[in-house]
Amino acid sequence: MAGSSPGSGPPARAVVAIVLSVSALAIAAAQPASTLPRDPRLNVIVIVTDDQPPSSFPHDPPVMPRLQAMVDDPDDHWVRFPNAFVGTPLCCPSRASILTGRYDVNTGVRTNADGARLDPSAAVAAWLREAGYRTGLVGKYLNGYPFEDEPLVPFGWDRWLAKKQGAQRTAYHDYVLIDQGFPVPHGSAPDDYLTDVVAAEAVDFIRSTPSDRPFFLMLAPTAPHRPWTPAVRHAGAYAGIPTSGPPSVGEADVSDKPGWVRALPRLSEARRRQLTDIRRRSFEALLAVDELMADVISTLSERGVLERTVIFFLTDNGISFGEHRWMGKTCPYEECVRTPFLVRMPGAEPHEDPRLVSNVDLAPTIVELTGVAATTSMDGSSLVPLLEGSPVEWRSGVFLDYVGDDVHVPGWSAIRTVDHLYVEYVTGERELYDLTGRLGPPDPFQLRNRATDPRYAGLVARLAAELNRLRPDA
Repeated sequence: MAGSSPGSGPPARAVVAIVLSVSALAIAAAQPASTLPRDPRLNVIVIVTDDQPPSSFPHDPPVMPRLQAMVDDPDDHWVRFPNAFVGTPLCCPSRASILTGRYDVNTGVRTNADGARLDPSAAVAAWLREAGYRTGLVGKYLNGYPFEDEPLVPFGWDRWLAKKQGAQRTAYHDYVLIDQGFPVPHGSAPDDYLTDVVAAEAVDFIRSTPSDRPFFLMLAPTAPHRPWTPAVRHAGAYAGIPTSGPPSVGEADVSDKPGWVRALPRLSEARRRQLTDIRRRSFEALLAVDELMADVISTLSERGVLERTVIFFLTDNGISFGEHRWMGKTCPYEECVRTPFLVRMPGAEPHEDPRLVSNVDLAPTIVELTGVAATTSMDGSSLVPLLEGSPVEWRSGVFLDYVGDDVHVPGWSAIRTVDHLYVEYVTGERELYDLTGRLGPPDPFQLRNRATDPRYAGLVARLAAELNRLRPDA
């Protein structure tokens, strides 16, 4: 599949090399001989939000105005992937995939209760630290942390300030952070708002890292997770923004949907109003994340390392606010499986690439950009050619799955192409949506299940075979 055309000038990788070489020479000339030279390797920052609805970015009017302005700046180096997905739309499995580049089947982390199954030595932080990087995590790690009989600071991390698992009401206030192994309680004051604490620690980490050591920093605020609490300064900021959602909210006719959707109740008017308010508050909670992004960029620039730092921005999973009558994640629909996916790479020509990418591509990309050695195989692919705007051959579909639960959503696996979503459930039910209208009317909101439509029989067979090829061995 052809992607965006590369911009004029040399490839991004060559530009990065030139920038780093010039920077290294300038610094060496300007500093006293006794000062250690700056390591020319790229720094890496990964920002992972929690349950961010994919409709929030991009958005008109902007929900995250600072970030959207940066991404839209033709003189900046942001690459946006509008067809980005998470392999498993659930917090813990998705975060494990981000750290390892592997699907949930291969990490062993398939539910939010499986965090202890992740092998931290087989993750990108360990590989980078082994190669001399200073590594840091601030915010949410994996659900259930800290784990019984496991070190409070997992292998591979130098700076560790991770949120202790708590009730959902502790997502923004009244939480405990594990600071280098020691618990530090936080209260309900405005200064304790977790996104702001993460931002302040990010600034400190960047400023305190020695110039002769590259760094890897993962920032994981809990915003905009339930209970969707904005900072006090942002409460009510989007009172007038349209937040009713797409036509699939409260889908009237679900007779063609699988049994788990048919079992969901119709949305009452009161419930619709409630979901609209929840969506609004989730948008307001993202304003502090927007400020965090601006603080990170500003600090990198002040320190003189912005053009030596690659920045990734994504969410662990999306969330449905009433689309197809569903409130939550774990569904195979757009609202659950899509993610904003942004990369700022020094020297890259700003562009949008429509090719299909996944959260399992993050670790392979970091490995190639930094030149470190991975100790395990990965399911994802490096995005470096796409960041460069190269017209390389790329995947035609991404693999998605969820192991299922005993309450609402049965296990499913799916393939998402640019044009279609095909889903197989453990119940034997199937779904097919013609998103762009290849054979029938376009159905971007996934309202017409075509899996049993005779006109789509050939497509069903082809996608079923492709899904079987992509499916990892369980």
